[in-house]
Amino acid sequence: MNSVAPERIQALMQAEQALYAERHPKSRALFEQGKQHWLYGAPSHWMRRWIGGWPIYLADEARDYGVRFRDVDGNDVVDFCLGDTGGMCGHGHPAVVEALARQARVGSSLMLPTGDAEWVGSELSRRFGLPYWNLTTSASDANRACIRLARMVTGRPRVLVFSGCYHGSVEEAHVELFESRVRMRNGIHPNAFPHERLSRVVEFNDVPALEAALREGDVACVLAEPVMTNFGMIAPAPGFHAALRRLTRETGTLLVIDETHTISSGPGGYTRLHGLEPDFFVVGKAIAGGVPAAAFGLSQATAERVWQQLPPVPPTVRQSAHAGFGGTLAGNALTVAAMRAVLSEVLTEEAFARMLALAQRLRGGIEASIAAHGLPWHAMAVGARVETMFTPDPPRDARDVRAGRDPELEALLHLFLMNRGVLITPFHNMMLCCPGTRAEDVDRHDAVFGEFVRALTR
Repeated sequence: MNSVAPERIQALMQAEQALYAERHPKSRALFEQGKQHWLYGAPSHWMRRWIGGWPIYLADEARDYGVRFRDVDGNDVVDFCLGDTGGMCGHGHPAVVEALARQARVGSSLMLPTGDAEWVGSELSRRFGLPYWNLTTSASDANRACIRLARMVTGRPRVLVFSGCYHGSVEEAHVELFESRVRMRNGIHPNAFPHERLSRVVEFNDVPALEAALREGDVACVLAEPVMTNFGMIAPAPGFHAALRRLTRETGTLLVIDETHTISSGPGGYTRLHGLEPDFFVVGKAIAGGVPAAAFGLSQATAERVWQQLPPVPPTVRQSAHAGFGGTLAGNALTVAAMRAVLSEVLTEEAFARMLALAQRLRGGIEASIAAHGLPWHAMAVGARVETMFTPDPPRDARDVRAGRDPELEALLHLFLMNRGVLITPFHNMMLCCPGTRAEDVDRHDAVFGEFVRALTR
């Protein structure tokens, strides 16, 4: 499919592994020390996913706001990973830094709202179009809360997801279709969870399969990204979202739109840009400038159904029912202060206009190198997010993505870029532009990508 000989990929990989070891010895030593205390060598097991064999360790030195940092070995890096979207505001934005410092001097977690809360709630409603909101500490928590509420108001057990999806640590979403059979995705342990009773999975863009699944009458909610981004980008086919909304309404199924990644589409996400009408809306990662946070919104009709079970009034006795979601750190004062700074001064209309233009510049540079060397690849963009895909045509569903995946070539691309100071998301080939990204950052990536293509086809 990719027209590159496996032997060539293997030879280049060996050379790049040697170069990575040569350029990152201090990071390697720190990772070896980390193995003495951390379960997987670093604070999060995600950090072991970098293809070099160990993660790059950041130097403890402040830089100007933007997307560049220096590692402990003195290598300068341009960051298009941006914390897999958590850093979508860029690194060290002055407004976020000031808000965090200001609130930390007052108190970071108080189990009480602050003056920022009313502004943030109003802005979430204005941007995303849903009237009522609740904060959590992660998008995973927000998705779980929506699922719990959907089951509560519908009385139904199942959650429908699309094959190839990722919605954080939501148990119901850890399944995929493979050769028409349901299995655990990515080899995840089933965790004694009854997926056969509580999950349902169909291919993205498959309206007949979606209708058949929803007509069973036991699905509480559909949990979906408006554009799939975690298995390679998969765009909705024309009419798919209209069919999804019609079918969920006809079958009494609630619709949860998870915009944790597709918030890159614009200030109001893909939902506002395309006029979607979800019952629940989830946004996470980026909205607090990298502080762990997420939010979920409810439509008027959905909120009224929830209030029938969980009235929106203060409890009058200590034995009042627990909602079954949340946490003591959810909606903490530090998060809300950062969120106000992000929504008012960082992820603005003007910032998104620059981000979208830079993403098109990034995509154009990638496709120019692909075309110049006659490779059957393409680049896809969702707002400020771009992905290089090793197929000639955009995929329609997870089956198409799986057929075009080349793990060895993906690994080589990641390592080649890292060795030349360009960081992309370690899971497939995702990149993100932020308000701090500059044209020269994009051009740096495109120059290295061009070098990569030349090395492959030489």
